[in-house]
Amino acid sequence: MSNTKIVVIKLKQIIYGVIFAVLGIVLLILLLALFKSSKKDSGANEDSAMYKPGVYNSVVALNDSTLNLEVIVDKNHINSVQLINLDEAITTLYPLVEKSINSIAEQLCNDVDIASIQIQEDSKYTQTLLLDAIEKTLEKALITPVDHSMDKQADTKK
Repeated sequence: MSNTKIVVIKLKQIIYGVIFAVLGIVLLILLLALFKSSKKDSGANEDSAMYKPGVYNSVVALNDSTLNLEVIVDKNHINSVQLINLDEAITTLYPLVEKSINSIAEQLCNDVDIASIQIQEDSKYTQTLLLDAIEKTLEKALITPVDHSMDKQADTKK
């Protein structure tokens, strides 16, 4: 003869089983949503603004004359770099200034990093002077300014 087994499951056990299964599924969905949103946040940090949009000015000293440097930025891009109120006497005394600023501005507006700017050999010193001034001006626009004191401490430890 066959052995027939009868299994008796109480309604209370079924209800507990269903509740725990539903809670497990909800917990799994919440964990997946949590990890998925944290990946989006890390991507958003890469796309976050680098500069405070605006117009930033600084002064460059050349012997007894001064040049007014203007840098216009939006949140992630340098829109314009120019010398404003450039006097004709300065362009006569320093003929490479205008050519140098135009070369630098063209590269910066084409999203070349300031550390990767191509410096021309015939105006190396002028471009270096202007690049230093542009760097200092861009530090004013940075949302999180670069702390050079940490770099100096790291150099002294070496």
